[in-house]
Amino acid sequence: MDKTRTTNLLLLVIVVPLVFYLLKILSFIFIPLVFSMFIALLFLPLMRWLGKRGVPKFISIFIVILIILLGLGVTAELIHLSSKQITSSDSTFFAQAEEKIRGLKTSIESDFGIQLGKNGSVMAQIAETKNIGSVFGFIGSFLSMSLTTAFFTVLWLAESINVQKLMNATILKQRHTSVKTFLKIENDLITFIKVKFLVSLGTGIFTGLACVYFDVSFPIFWGLFAFVINFVQMIGSFISVISLSIFAFVELDPTSTLFFFILSITLVQVIFGSILEPIFMGKSFSINIIAVLVMLMFWGFIWGIPGMIMSIPITVFLKIILEQFPNTKIIASLLSGKS
Repeated sequence: MDKTRTTNLLLLVIVVPLVFYLLKILSFIFIPLVFSMFIALLFLPLMRWLGKRGVPKFISIFIVILIILLGLGVTAELIHLSSKQITSSDSTFFAQAEEKIRGLKTSIESDFGIQLGKNGSVMAQIAETKNIGSVFGFIGSFLSMSLTTAFFTVLWLAESINVQKLMNATILKQRHTSVKTFLKIENDLITFIKVKFLVSLGTGIFTGLACVYFDVSFPIFWGLFAFVINFVQMIGSFISVISLSIFAFVELDPTSTLFFFILSITLVQVIFGSILEPIFMGKSFSINIIAVLVMLMFWGFIWGIPGMIMSIPITVFLKIILEQFPNTKIIASLLSGKS
């Protein structure tokens, strides 16, 4: 018995790192696959509602695709408006930014006795050819991931890939248990995605309004940036506040106006992220903050930014699965912070 247990432990030690290594190497497949699963789960209740009313499945899928395309269209229009706003602005801001960045660079070089870079325009150095090439590379990768995600989403919705049957065949082995577990996963993840979307939307809107009120340039861009980056749990709010504060420091004079602007965008993050989001999520959905940080760093290491965005849904998925087995319930309790 002891030999069998030792053998199983050794196999586990070998298999687990191998699995995560494959997840990292084959990220171009697994990221769209997992992301599309969450998108499909969000639309499954609508698919069931249409199915109960006799709507054929291919028409239901077509309706869902139209809704997704509408959302992408709105996002593209916001990006277009923000880019148009940036390109149509006069050169005053860029000249002011150049002056402040150059002054900061000179101050650091004189205080610390180091050379930060060659002479010339700092803004021009930011827009070097190699940086532009990396941007185009990122856009190409993003489009490829988006198309793969769309393909997998259609497969999930058409039930060519069935999560419940997959769990029944591989992990849970019991139909009743697998159905019950799948429904809990679906309900919890839909709750998370809906709340996170609404909280991020509110954060983006009020961040943009704060920029308008304090006369900070490019409010549409900053509102969109706050909306997107807020999907990265915990870290996103810090990145949003710090980035916008640095931008405002360049544009605004360091007076009480700058202080109240930073205070206002910080309050937006606190109200939506620290007060409203936990209320809407509910106590049953709580996850230990240490588990959040560990999963954030772990999936960020495995899959980068997409991993950081999906870290909490993946954690919820794993927690619900672990709750189904007596031997792993204690791990699920540690993840949820319950004793």
